[in-house]
Amino acid sequence: MTQNTRFAFIKAQWHADIVDRALDGFLETIPVAQVDVYDVPGAFELPLMAQKLAQSGRYAAIACAAFVVDGGIYRHDFVASAVVDGLMRLGLDTGVPVLSVSLTPHQYQETAHHNAIYREHFVLKGREAAVAALKIADTSAALAA
Repeated sequence: MTQNTRFAFIKAQWHADIVDRALDGFLETIPVAQVDVYDVPGAFELPLMAQKLAQSGRYAAIACAAFVVDGGIYRHDFVASAVVDGLMRLGLDTGVPVLSVSLTPHQYQETAHHNAIYREHFVLKGREAAVAALKIADTSAALAA
């Protein structure tokens, strides 16, 4: 991978104290100088922002992070499904890999214990997304050569 390879990282601001940890994990693997970071209000806005970034042609891969929980008011499973489906379709339509670090836990309560568990888990998922982004960028570069 060349040093000029750029990656985008989009993060939803709902539960930012947890979601932002995915960026921490991503930046443990990919240098900050190669990553452009964007914030969106919530998970539902991820696909549209990722589409704009993919269409720019600037990025080897785009990672998107969100934490969609059951707030008791809306169907969180519907939101999570729509977001992940949109991200997958976007990658297929544009040819730019779009990686999801969008998690929807079955059990979540805003307690110190659960928050600590999910913060740690998002760091791990951020690292995994970075490794995937690097591998797919390397494979894409090899195919283009």
